[in-house]
Amino acid sequence: MAEGKPEFQLKYNAEINKKPFEAILNFKKSDQTDMYFFNSYNASLEKTNGEKMDQTFYINKGKGITSKEAFNLLDGRAVHKDLVTKENQPYKAWLQLDLGNKDKHNNFEVKQYHENYGFNLKEAVGKFAIAELKDPEKEKALMQSLQKGNVQSVTVEKDGSSHKMFIEADPQFKKVNLYDSNMKMVAKESVEKYQSVGKTEAGKAVKEEIGNDKKKELSKEVKPGKELLSKQKDNTLLPKKRESHKKGLGVS
Repeated sequence: MAEGKPEFQLKYNAEINKKPFEAILNFKKSDQTDMYFFNSYNASLEKTNGEKMDQTFYINKGKGITSKEAFNLLDGRAVHKDLVTKENQPYKAWLQLDLGNKDKHNNFEVKQYHENYGFNLKEAVGKFAIAELKDPEKEKALMQSLQKGNVQSVTVEKDGSSHKMFIEADPQFKKVNLYDSNMKMVAKESVEKYQSVGKTEAGKAVKEEIGNDKKKELSKEVKPGKELLSKQKDNTLLPKKRESHKKGLGVS
């Protein structure tokens, strides 16, 4: 800055969760004044298998993706952010890098899951018997950590004993992923036994109620004649196609 250079870079190196992380911060001088602006940074993560993941993150009016959020995104997780549309309208969304596709700038495509996508973090976490949810302050800290894309340690209560486990947000599939104390993901068929008893029983009750309702409908007798003909023509009796509300938008 003292030399008046039009632009310069600063380097940042760290090791997060035993994985090397590097960021190159880009500063540029204003064309009208002597002020310098922090416009973007290039983040790089070396994964455990030696693969390097790179992405450029842009800063807009002092706001953007933090270095820890950048690490979590490059490590495959999602982060929850307050964003603004081109029309300057605020909105909230989960962001996740599409690590299988890159744009013309050699950046990974960015998928967005808006509020109307249907993922509710609090409800997803609440399905598990997590001790931290009993304390409002600890619950708040847990939610904030998950929204930053962290893999957060929790205490899961099961069969009268406590187990140290880890969870992470998975907005794409509208759930949270559960890991054991050795960071091994709990298989889908084993997840339910770690869920709170009330939630599990409630789910079974709903399934039973739906099953009973279907049995009652099938047991109803349909009178022959015009009534039967009208019901055969009624498309509402056919299974409806499921509509997907997923919104994945690329950010250039």
